[in-house]
Order: sequence, then structure tokens, then C-alpha cells
Amino acid sequence: MTSWVRLSVVMLAATTLAGCVVGPDYQKPLLPMPAAWSSQKASPAKPAQLSKWWQRLRDPELDALVEEAVAGNLDVATAKARIREARASYRQSAASLFPSVDSSGSATRNKSAVTTSGSDSVYSEYQSGFDASWELDLFGANRRSVEAARYGLDASEEELRSTLLTMIGDVASNYAQARGYQARIQLARRSAASQKQTAALTRTMAEAGTATAADVAKAMGQAASTEADVPTLEASYAEAVHRLSVLTGRPPAALNDRLKRGAPIPAPRLPVPAGIPADILLARPDVRLAERQYAQYTARIGQAEAARYPSVSLTGNIDTSALRLGDLGKNSTIGWSFGPTLSVPLFNAGKLEAAADVARTERDKYFIAYKASVLTALEDVENASVSLTQERIRNGKLASSAKSYGDAARLERTLYTSGETNLLDVLDAERSLYSAEDTMLQSRVSLATDYIALNKALGGGWDGVIDSAKPEIVDASTGPRLAAKTQ
Repeated sequence: MTSWVRLSVVMLAATTLAGCVVGPDYQKPLLPMPAAWSSQKASPAKPAQLSKWWQRLRDPELDALVEEAVAGNLDVATAKARIREARASYRQSAASLFPSVDSSGSATRNKSAVTTSGSDSVYSEYQSGFDASWELDLFGANRRSVEAARYGLDASEEELRSTLLTMIGDVASNYAQARGYQARIQLARRSAASQKQTAALTRTMAEAGTATAADVAKAMGQAASTEADVPTLEASYAEAVHRLSVLTGRPPAALNDRLKRGAPIPAPRLPVPAGIPADILLARPDVRLAERQYAQYTARIGQAEAARYPSVSLTGNIDTSALRLGDLGKNSTIGWSFGPTLSVPLFNAGKLEAAADVARTERDKYFIAYKASVLTALEDVENASVSLTQERIRNGKLASSAKSYGDAARLERTLYTSGETNLLDVLDAERSLYSAEDTMLQSRVSLATDYIALNKALGGGWDGVIDSAKPEIVDASTGPRLAAKTQ
């Protein structure tokens, strides 16, 4: 009884010590942030409207493509697989906090050696037992491992959100560019047709003796030059559509027929409220990912530090052995052992201390990466905000320019028909009109992509439900069976 009391005291003391940890405890860093964006004029600032921001482009086809990409994109599927991996790693780490128990059993047929009397004996022996072990985790190595695994799980979830943010932005950008190429192709064909009409008019005038063959050649050359833009634009349009198909998890040509019918270039609702700079600490998934990684590597310092301290494990076993199967479990056949095992690192030439220093260095790198992610996020918002504001001004000027060039082209054509101006003035007006309208269309695409970039910079992504628990491959049979031939 005295031995059991002493053993109980030892176990109680060990369990109490098992609540200890070493290494730094993680604290979320507080970084200085600007009070407002440089372009912000309203006070107080309106919060950013990031939920399903792409719907404010008012294009049902784009909304459908985003939904399909969330469901079928392969980068998203990879990020979901990483979450499942992180969850499994977390369960694996958490299991180290609990005892492990194994069982064993054997049955043998034995023959003893021949004795001096010339006799031997043949007998059967049966054995069964349980072995148990439990690392008491006196200085928190396992608990720090679980803590790091939990932060790693958080980081994998933020990585999924970051992947979704990037993917949705890519879908919206490629869609806007595809619609822009369609509009530019239509413009090039309309302009070329108009320029051919001018060439036909010039040919008629040449036949009447009021124009020369050189004038006809110039007019035909300009029409052909405009038509030459169409193949390049068609190729760029095809690339954008192919990219959209792959983003939704389909073969490159899957959306060709669906997007063949033209549609307007998406037009965002402006201005875009941006909130305050501190909002990005919570809204940007890449910033949250960097912060979780910093937390993860802070916990790993505790793992490395705990390895420098003694470790205690409780081990025990109980077994029974008998010459007859029916005698197993009887008191006379039962044996057991139980006790602690102490391991103390006495000399390792500084290896464990160096491992702790490595862990601290890695923590520092991830803290720097976190600060860099915050600065990058601030820079992204500032750049996107300036680009959107200036492109909006530029688009207004380009619209006025295109209108003026349109008026000039019509007047020059009228004057040319009545013989009051020369062909060069008409060709120059038509060339300027085509250039102005094409530049205006490119500006409208830039306006849409700048709007998309600003919402991405602010942290706008997918806020719907994502099922990351379902595996990509469901194995039909994994139990014991006869081995099949490999393929």
C-alpha cells in the first residue's frame, strides 16, 4: 500500500508539472497604421462594401462565371486539400497529449532440448498483454506542437480565402478584357467599313476626274490597315476566353460558344468606399495568413526550447501467459510492471540550443513577412485608388475627344463630297476618330480592371460557404484484401 501511495504522489506531481510550458507566448502584434487613405476626402470614412463586390458590375454572365469558378477552379480545390491536410496534422499533434495503449498476443508450440536422461518435452504456450505509455509533457513540447498545428490550420483556411480572392479577381478581369476585345473588334470592322465607303467615293470621283488613282490607293490602304487590327484583337479575345474557361475548371475552348454573343464592357458603380487603412488587417486574407504563420512559428520556439529540458514518460504493461489457453487471465498467470522513465539531455554539443536559435530566427522572418504583407496591402490600395480615380477622369476626357473627332470626321466627309476639302483631311479625320474611339474602349476596360484591383486590394473575396471537408477522391475499398496487380 505504501508503494502505491508513493506512486500516486509521483503521478500527481508529474501531472501538475505537465501544465508548464516554455518559450514565448504568442501575442498579436500591434502595428502603426495611417489614420486615413491619402485620397480620402469624406469624414468619417464609409466602410468598404466588399461582399460580392463583382455584382456591382451589373453583369449576370460575370456573376454566373464567378459561381462556377468557385465550384470548379483547381487552385481552389488544391487550397481545400491543404485545409484537410492541416486538420489531419492538427489531430495527429493533439494525439500526442494522450496515452497510447497497444495489445499483443501469441501462441507458440515449443520443444525443449534433450536432457541427460534422453527425454524431451513438447508443449504449447499462450501469451496476451497490454502495453501503455504516456509522455507527461512536463515543459509543454507537445502542447506547443498542438498550438503550432492549430495556427497552421488557421493559416490554411486563410490561404483558401486568399486563393478565392485572387481567382475571383482574375475571372472578373479576364471577363472585362474579353468584352473589351469584342467591342474593339466591332469598332475596327465598323471603321474599316466606313473607310471603304470613303475609298469607293474616291474611286467614283477619280472616274469623274476630280480625284487621282493615288487618292484611291491611299483610301484603300487606310481601310486595309484598320482591318489588320482585327486578327490581333481576335487572338487576344480568344486568349481571354480560354483563360476564363481554365479558371472555371473547364477545357480552354469550353466557353467559346457561350461568350460569342457580344455584351457591354462591365461598368462599375463609382466611387468605391474604402474604409480606413486598419480595416485591411482583418479584411485581407494574405495579411491574416502572414499573421497566422507568425503565430505558428512563435509556438515552434517553445517546441525547440522544451527539448532542452528533461522529459518523463510513464510506461506500464500487464500480461498473462499460460501453457493452456483456458488458464490465461488467472491470477497465477498475470504479471505487470509500471513506472516512470526519465530522460535528461546532458551533453549534445549545443545542438538543442542551436535548434532553438533556428526557431527564433524563423519566427523573426515570419514577423518581417507579416509587416511586409501589411505594407504591400497599403500600397496596393493606394495604387488602385489613384489609378481608378485618374482613369475615371481620363475616360471622361476621352469620351469628349471621341465625340469631337466624330463630329470632325462627319464634317470632313461632307466637305469632301462637295469638293471643298481634300482626301488627306478626310483620311486624317477618320484615322483620328478610330484611334480616339479605340482608346476610349481601352479606357473603359481599364476602368473596370482598376475597380476590380481596388476591391481585391481592400480584401474583397468570397464570403459564402465553402465545403473543404469533401475529398477529391473517395476510395471505394481500403480494407484488407488480396493484392491486385499494379497498373
